[in-house]
Amino acid sequence: MREDVESLDIRDVTANWVNAAVLQRQMDERIKALADLSHTPLFFGRLDYLHPPGADKAEGAEGERFYIGRRHVHDAEGDPMVIDWRAPVSQPFYRASKKNPMDVGLRRRFGYTGGDLTAYEDEHLSDPAEAAATSKLLQQEIERPRVGPMRDIVATIQPEQDEIVRSGLSGSVCVQGGPGTGKTAVGLHRVAYLLYAHRERLARTGTLVIGPNKSFLHYIEQVLPALGELEVKQATVDDLVAHVEVRGGDDATAAVIKGDARMAEVLRRAVRSHVTLPSEPVVVVRGSRRWRVAAYELEEIVRELLDRDIRYGAAREALPQRIAHAVLVQMERSGEAPDDRVQDAVARNTAVKAAVKAIWPPVDPAKLVLRLLSDADFLAVHAEGILDEDEQKEILWLKPVRSVKSAKWSAADAVLIDEATDLVQRTHSLGHVVLDEAQDLSPMQYRAVGRRCTTGSATVLGDLAQGTTPWATRSWDEALRHLGKDEAVIEELTAGFRVPTDVITYASRLLPHIAPGLTPVASVRENPGFFEVRAHTGAADTGETDTGATDTEVVEAEVIEAEVVEAVRELLSNEGSTGLIAADARIPVLAEALAAAGLTYLGPGEETTAETRLTLVPASLAKGLEYDYVVLDEPQAVVDGEPDERTGLRRLYVALTRAVSGLIVTHAAPLPPQLA
Repeated sequence: MREDVESLDIRDVTANWVNAAVLQRQMDERIKALADLSHTPLFFGRLDYLHPPGADKAEGAEGERFYIGRRHVHDAEGDPMVIDWRAPVSQPFYRASKKNPMDVGLRRRFGYTGGDLTAYEDEHLSDPAEAAATSKLLQQEIERPRVGPMRDIVATIQPEQDEIVRSGLSGSVCVQGGPGTGKTAVGLHRVAYLLYAHRERLARTGTLVIGPNKSFLHYIEQVLPALGELEVKQATVDDLVAHVEVRGGDDATAAVIKGDARMAEVLRRAVRSHVTLPSEPVVVVRGSRRWRVAAYELEEIVRELLDRDIRYGAAREALPQRIAHAVLVQMERSGEAPDDRVQDAVARNTAVKAAVKAIWPPVDPAKLVLRLLSDADFLAVHAEGILDEDEQKEILWLKPVRSVKSAKWSAADAVLIDEATDLVQRTHSLGHVVLDEAQDLSPMQYRAVGRRCTTGSATVLGDLAQGTTPWATRSWDEALRHLGKDEAVIEELTAGFRVPTDVITYASRLLPHIAPGLTPVASVRENPGFFEVRAHTGAADTGETDTGATDTEVVEAEVIEAEVVEAVRELLSNEGSTGLIAADARIPVLAEALAAAGLTYLGPGEETTAETRLTLVPASLAKGLEYDYVVLDEPQAVVDGEPDERTGLRRLYVALTRAVSGLIVTHAAPLPPQLA
């Protein structure tokens, strides 16, 4: 198929060089989309229908056989050889069961090793004599060692996941899913499905995947290209609101206030405060005639625009045309017959432009936010009845700032500027947005994302138990309201495919303390996985060193680090990737210990290879990542690294649930009592 595209000669089929360039670009993209992927088979399943799909199920009608794969593949004559997993005829591969065979006589799963076909497994769904059984190949595929970036799950999509993946474009979906339930994969495969089912529409409107950080986006970036989808953009929320350079930060209290939805009304008031009701008439001179628009008429026009509550910039653009229309009405009354060109000329008249500048001056969003955060009186006027005095003091800058460029903007400030920008000029809306790790967003961040899909739909993915920011959302209903998607359907995934049974059972001890209402994840893995909690052995007291630290502390530290390194070595003896997760403050110490032991390692999001399978992960960046084996260092230090215990326990819950096959927890300090 790729060679067919490469052999096309377009020299005589295009009208001009522009058409030729566009067609060549489309061909290049097609060739790129048809690239071979090493170790990725083109098909993974087969369906034998009892009758032709869609045909009358009459006696004697012969069924059809379809091979199911990641991509549509046809032969030299154009006949299909492999059917795209997203096609309607492929749906029974994921949904059919012994109870509802969906007219499928046989479902076959293929097993691969390094791209080579090594096994197959048959289910005779319509045969009452054959009992239902758990697919061994399915289990093996789920548990297959993970080296490199996140991979697609088209061979292992479960029925409850498939329902979400194939839900329509018109509606928004919110997926609450605990660790290992596949919510990220479901969101990405939903994008792939929507692009298949609504390609022309989404090609015009665009799609976007929003992740929590660059490491996470790097980890997932190969999933959609592996399915042939190359046009989906990826970004973080910070990327979306990057109107200014972020060089500063806020303490937790200030960040929570700035992220509160009430700030939207403060900004709306501040923007509209620039409008001044006119007190003088506008006199337009055209030739020998003078046309006068009285002050009361101007005021009516301005009040009407304010009452319509349209964007500040749009109203400012409409104002000169409204004034010009008032002049044209006078011209028509006097017997003239002006047309649209005359109205445009009047709207550009010097007197009209001067009046518009005085009544409805331009607003720079960054300068507006700068004034709100640095001018106590200006903030007090527009925050009256919304923020109390203490809240206003919390968000005010202590030192005056000269300009937008010299200000040390925080990430929360950038979101405020984005809100103000939208109040001035409407933000462009996309056709579909996927928002992952959504539980960590503030209300103002939800509004920023919602602006990107006002005319489109959204897939919201997250786990309330993994909310690790001071402003983490309390409920999905509240989050969806801020997002502007109140009508979204909330789905819950509770079947765990990634985290072993023993590991998720241990981590679930934290749930009553971090998210009391959530259903614990139930692992469907037959393999319980490897799980062990190890207390460090410590050392005897030997006196005090010159630095003030006792010899005991020095030796104990060395012993602790040595035992962590030993646990890492032990897990690296297995096939697959290993992650060493620790409190952020412990990372430099452990990095030094790994280097001294001669163990090379990567940072979060970097792609593991056969030579380097170890990743050193700060707990703050562990969310969304997964490793075959994990060593978790000092759980209490992970908890203590956060501003409050609840957030710390949530961070610990995230760190405990990154393992696919095995977890070793090492500690010298006592474990958090919630794990007892």
